[in-house]
Parts: sequence; C-alpha cells; structure tokens
Amino acid sequence: MDHSNHTPLTENELTEATLDGATIYGPGDEKIGSVDHVHGAGSAARVAVDVGGFLGVGAKSVAVSASELKFMRDENGNVHAVTGWTKEQLKDMPEHKD
Repeated sequence: MDHSNHTPLTENELTEATLDGATIYGPGDEKIGSVDHVHGAGSAARVAVDVGGFLGVGAKSVAVSASELKFMRDENGNVHAVTGWTKEQLKDMPEHKD
C-alpha cells in the first residue's frame, strides 16, 4: 500500500474513538497488529496494540506512545498507522495489562 497519499491525523484526532481497531503496518508494509484501546488523547496518548494471535486469540497487548506511530487516513477514510517496528520487535516489548 502506498501511504504517501494518505492524510496524516491531527493531534485532536488521536483519540480512542478514532484510533480503535486501526491496523498497524510494519516496515515491509505488512500488517503487524491493531489498536485494541487507547489511554489518553493526543500525542501523549498510550496506544495498546494487539500483536500476533489469530482473530484476537493468543494476541499479546503492548503499549506504545501515539507519537511513535504515524496515524493516517487512506483514500476511503480508514485509519491506520505505520511504524518502523517489526512484529517481532513488538512481541518482545513488555506485555500491557490494564
């Protein structure tokens, strides 16, 4: 997927209502996870990302700062993010527990 034409989200759009369920793409443009939930709002928000598993079963939740992900909308209005992290790097992060 070519992300160069996608519209970056503004600081005010970095909310749970906007980010919930967003797909996270890694450096090879592969799907590496999805947003499970968000703590806070804006670039200071903590985003819980489910990584691994199948249909939500066996997934590990890790928390990262919203500012460490590049959230954007595609031409259909779907929100997603890109990151330089690989799926393996996310899996190696400490597990997030609410």
